Amino acid sequence: MNYENTIASKRKSSLPDTHFVNGSVYTNKAIFQKEKEKIFFHTWHFICHESEVLRKYDFRTISFLGQPLIIIRGGDNKIRSFLNVCSHRGAKIIHAPSGNSKKLTCFYHLWSYNDRGDCISIPRENGYDNSNLKKNLCGLTELKTDVFMGMVFISFNEKIMPLNDFIGDSLSSFKNTLCSGKLEVFHYSKSTIKSNWKAWQETNLDLYHEWMHVLLRRTQINAGSMKDRKVQIMPNGHAVVGGLKAKYGSYKGINDRKTTKALPGLSSEDFFFVDLFPNFAILARGTAIRIDVVTPIDENTSLVEWRGLGIKDEDPKDRRLRWKHHNQYWGPFGRNVPEDAFAAEACGEGFINSASRYQIIAREENGTGQDDGMLRAWYKEWSKLTNVNINKP
Repeated sequence: MNYENTIASKRKSSLPDTHFVNGSVYTNKAIFQKEKEKIFFHTWHFICHESEVLRKYDFRTISFLGQPLIIIRGGDNKIRSFLNVCSHRGAKIIHAPSGNSKKLTCFYHLWSYNDRGDCISIPRENGYDNSNLKKNLCGLTELKTDVFMGMVFISFNEKIMPLNDFIGDSLSSFKNTLCSGKLEVFHYSKSTIKSNWKAWQETNLDLYHEWMHVLLRRTQINAGSMKDRKVQIMPNGHAVVGGLKAKYGSYKGINDRKTTKALPGLSSEDFFFVDLFPNFAILARGTAIRIDVVTPIDENTSLVEWRGLGIKDEDPKDRRLRWKHHNQYWGPFGRNVPEDAFAAEACGEGFINSASRYQIIAREENGTGQDDGMLRAWYKEWSKLTNVNINKP
């Protein structure tokens, strides 16, 4: 629909170009193809936590933008990632979501691969002698894989910058916690939402949306001075937020959280988080950590995955308490995550047929409070990689 919206045009004309985003960046198929090529198959992406492949030869299978992957911890303790397709006839090799195996065997013709992706067995191999096909040419396709503070990242780009350079100092506030060696994934859930992937990521970049959450209005917004909240813009589109506090006792049904139950390096009342470009967020609430990642299915549908981190091998009573603390905010039936999903889908409905022409990212609070600086920095990086103008796609 292409009718004139004069009121929207007047609003837009009052803003700097950096302070609004054209709605077509959510719905345009050509832009989505650029995102896949220039962002998702170009940069680093979180894929799982190292505790999910804890023992030698543990593996997980994952689908990433239609690409079947296998993540495996080798006998040398190194974590590697491969395309989960046989080099013979292209069949998907491993269909189980997880397991433990020294050998990966394709069901179709029983070609087998080791933990390093080498082809180690071809039934009646001499049948290929005349065509000069040898096992050493038939290994699995390996992807760039690296581990940072216990988190596993992959990239399809062979020339990608080192992961340490990509992340830089963005996760330094989590160092004492994530590098403690004491954490494991104790919660995993996922959901498909009817929205462009950016609308979900914006819920992690938008401090101003605290007003949507009843729980945050009671326990967080008035827990400390807005001037003490710091929004720090980092290189490569990343952002760090610190200085947020929580008053858990201010809401009925949520008890104060004891510091003795906090994760290593954390206190019970602090809340801080980091967003890594393009689709990753990690949030700490003293006794639990949430990791989420959003992956597009198409321009109007996305998959969101959530992981909760807690203490390995802890007492069952402490684990139940940690589940409770995590799920009050972030579980599938918690106070925050379902509301965030509803918000992303509401934006999806607004933009899909151009009822909404653009969104405003114009809050300026000098990097404190509920500043929109994270959104502006994120879209600056997005525009740089896609070569798409956020105002006039």
